[in-house]
Amino acid sequence: MRLGEEIMQKTITGLLAILGLLTLYSSTSSANEGSIAFVGARIIDGTMAAPIEDGVVVITDGRIRTVGPRSAVTLPAGAQIIDVAGKTIMPGLINAHGHVGGTLGLESGHYNTDNLLRQLGLYARYGVTTVNSLGGDEEQGFALRNEQFDQSLERARIYVAGSVVVGNSEVEIRAEVNRNADMGANFIKVRIDDELGTAEKMPRNIFDALVDQAHIRRLPVAAHLFYLDDAKYILNSGADLVAHSVRDLPIDGEFIDLINAKGVCYIPTLTREVSTFVYESEPEFFSDPYFLKEAEPAILEQLKSPERQTRMQNSRAAAGYKIALEVAMANVKALNDGGVRIAMGTDTGPPARFQGYFEHMEMQMMVDAGMSPIEAIRASTGVAADCMGMGDIGTLEPGKWGDLLVLDANPAEDIANSKTIASVWIAGNRVPD
Repeated sequence: MRLGEEIMQKTITGLLAILGLLTLYSSTSSANEGSIAFVGARIIDGTMAAPIEDGVVVITDGRIRTVGPRSAVTLPAGAQIIDVAGKTIMPGLINAHGHVGGTLGLESGHYNTDNLLRQLGLYARYGVTTVNSLGGDEEQGFALRNEQFDQSLERARIYVAGSVVVGNSEVEIRAEVNRNADMGANFIKVRIDDELGTAEKMPRNIFDALVDQAHIRRLPVAAHLFYLDDAKYILNSGADLVAHSVRDLPIDGEFIDLINAKGVCYIPTLTREVSTFVYESEPEFFSDPYFLKEAEPAILEQLKSPERQTRMQNSRAAAGYKIALEVAMANVKALNDGGVRIAMGTDTGPPARFQGYFEHMEMQMMVDAGMSPIEAIRASTGVAADCMGMGDIGTLEPGKWGDLLVLDANPAEDIANSKTIASVWIAGNRVPD
């Protein structure tokens, strides 16, 4: 087991035990007290197992009690029965790299509890039941993370990294890592990138100090990067999560062997690249009813303005990232073929990166890049949870939180069916529409 995985598992296990006891002794009732049985659906459980036909999922007091074929499961006495015959059940989606922060419309600077809850509710309605917020997290986000180990939860779960760590010296870097660790961060987030040659990249000795201090504090490191050479360096230095695609060069065998040997996960964030250039004209998804059900017309009008479109058409960065996306897509296929663990992430949260909808777009792009639908589903559920070190979400197995989606159609046949959500459940509670 790698250091980052061991650290995260021990941290979460201890925290869950403490918070579970607090919940047990502080409340005599909950929103979903008792058992709920979903009966008759095809079950894709987020593991490597084949789907179960005509299956049953039982949730008791917020956690999964049993999963199996109807013929083998005895329902608990008094359980609420929900007939889901002909539908598909899968775990809630997990975004291993998102942001829950200060964005409101196309503006930043609105970091407050109400806005965070608005975003977590939006994610949940789109079936994203957990978001790993990698940077820009403040006290309110930490507080919401601490409140979510509860069977009354009805919004997406959030995990937090605190600030994106920067500093001009090893002393400054170590101090900032300590500040985030003292707040209770789940990850330490760092950028190793020059933004297409427009910014100064963090020196490698500073990065090494950051990794060292994070591991001293028993926290895994998630690295934002762009270049293949940097990706190899950060893996050799002990980084625990590759939080973006390699976008300058095709992945080579050396990198595949290295990332597999280190046991590190790779998060493509393909839709992040899309967001850098797609508004040079009106995007196709602006006419998708699944997008429009949550989109604010005023925001769409701003993004369609001729002035904004012209700026993007003339943007050197937009042109560069458009090319980078082609490299990133090819690299997803090479990595998947090479057995690398790929987790779904989108970098949603900043303006014009639409939370909830982009996660479904990301899965479609992963399939377009060469992954099978079931591989994309696993990358967005069980693999993502494992890459984050979160042992009690991501798959439909006994003892885990009852976070699941009921779909009208089978996403293992066509990943676009991930958008056919009939209902979303978090800790056994139906998310309000």
